[in-house]
This record gives sequence, C-alpha cells and structure tokens, in this order.
Amino acid sequence: MRSVTLGTFCPLAPVMHFPEHEAFAMGRIQAADGLSDLRWQSGGRHAGPVFEIEAWMPSEIKAISPLVDRFMRLIEGSHCVCGEEPAVELALVEALNNAVVHGNRMDRQKLIQVLCRCEPGKGISVIVKDQGQGFDPHAVPDPTAAQNTGADHGRGIWVMKSVMDEVSFERGGTEVRMRKAPKHEPGTEYEGPTK
Repeated sequence: MRSVTLGTFCPLAPVMHFPEHEAFAMGRIQAADGLSDLRWQSGGRHAGPVFEIEAWMPSEIKAISPLVDRFMRLIEGSHCVCGEEPAVELALVEALNNAVVHGNRMDRQKLIQVLCRCEPGKGISVIVKDQGQGFDPHAVPDPTAAQNTGADHGRGIWVMKSVMDEVSFERGGTEVRMRKAPKHEPGTEYEGPTK
C-alpha cells in the first residue's frame, strides 16, 4: 500500500503542534489495492473498489465536522454502504465527540486517530482511538431507562449501537470499533465501475 495526499491531508509526521485554524492534524490515505492514488481497481464483475483512510485530529470539538465531512465525501463516492451513509455519519460524529469530550477531555495535546476501511459489498469498518484513560462501557447507564432520560451522558454510545450493525469497545474503552454492512435490496447491488 502506498500513501497518498488528498486536499488538506498530509503524510504522517511526528508533529504535535496544532494551529487554531488547522482542523486536520495529520492524515494518510492508503489505497488498499496498491495504487498510488484513489483510482478504484475492479477485481471483476462483482468486485468493487477498496480504500482505507487513516486520519488524526486534535481533541477539539471544532475539528469534528470538517473531518467527518471529508470522510463522508469519500464514503459516499465509494458506494460501500449505499443508503446507509447517514447512519455511518451519525455514529462517526458520536464516536469522535465521545473521544474528544470524555476520552481526551478536550486536551489539545492529545490526538484522536480514525481508521476507516470501505469495500462495496462488504460494508465499512471504522475505528476511533483516543489517548484517554478509557472506561467500562458496561458501567454506562442505559439512557432509555426512565431514571436516565435527563442524564447528560450515555446517549452517544446508545446512538452508535442503534445505527451500526456492530459496535465494540477495546483497549480499556479507548478504542471504539464499528461496522456497517451495505443494504441488500433487490437490484441495488454495486457492481463496480464499468469499463
């Protein structure tokens, strides 16, 4: 796999300073099919493009929206979860918000890493990692329980679990892994680019 540069993403570098106007700290996009750019390679009639994205952002609320917008443009263009993009976007926003606010406690010196793999016919997997202390996801109260409806916390995890097919917390709660399969409606299967 080769790294490529796209827009405001730049090759990974050991830089820890983030100017106020810089929404993306570092990022790397890798074409999983070995190409040096984001051209899609079809492996046959039913195979589609595969791509992987890795991005880093500072622990600031204002960095979430630009990063999500960039990811969603790429995800929508890939057709890996046609019709499910709003669910992926909502889960990604919630995971990043939790990582900024609860994981890294809005410490701008701490980074959040996002990894995304998208493959038509198989769906999308997203991993969000923070540099916080972690948490026990089983200790988070159910926000749908009557006594918790006014609680300030816990809804983000519930939302992620509601809209994604799989959600798990790893590495002591500092890493959330999410997966969404594509919709399988008759006649809507993505068959890759035509030649």
